[in-house]
Amino acid sequence: MEDVSYSKGIYTAVASVRPMNAGQYQGLVSLARDDGEELENAIYEVDSASGTPEEALEEAKALAHRLLGELEL
Repeated sequence: MEDVSYSKGIYTAVASVRPMNAGQYQGLVSLARDDGEELENAIYEVDSASGTPEEALEEAKALAHRLLGELEL
C-alpha cells in the first residue's frame, strides 16, 4: 500500500500503514517541517487497530488532516 502525503505551509504529513499482530493494521502519520527544524513528536499513531490496510490508511489520512489543521503557520 502506497503512502499518502499532505502539505500545509512548511509542514508535510505522510500517512502510512504498518501490520500488527493477528492480521490487524495500524495507521501512522509522520510529520516533518520542510525547513529542516526537528519536531518534538514526529510520528503519530492511530489509536485503534483496523482489520484491513485500506481502513488503516483511511484512519491515518484522517489523523494527518487533523494534525495539519491544528498547526499555526
